[in-house]
Amino acid sequence: MALIECPSCKKRISNKAKECSACGANLSGNTESLSLISNIKRSNQLMNQSLLCMSLFIAGVVVWFWGGEPAQGVRSYIAGGLFVLGFVGYLITRVRIVLHKRKRV
Repeated sequence: MALIECPSCKKRISNKAKECSACGANLSGNTESLSLISNIKRSNQLMNQSLLCMSLFIAGVVVWFWGGEPAQGVRSYIAGGLFVLGFVGYLITRVRIVLHKRKRV
């Protein structure tokens, strides 16, 4: 059993349900296609998060080397924070993508 979004009210419901318990929408059609759409949406969310983390990492590089010399003072803390946040976030998101793909198969 998997949880999918109701096409009308966007609440999470079972893919085995005949109708939505929240809004009463009839789901007697093909629920496998709803499950596939839900998986595609989740994959897209994870890819967007991955892109955001990569952008934070690149922003850290730009802040660090802005002006031709390595950052000093507050600018170095900001750049270091962006480095770490972007890199760790990217790694975590990539692991979540791999796990999502394994679960789907």
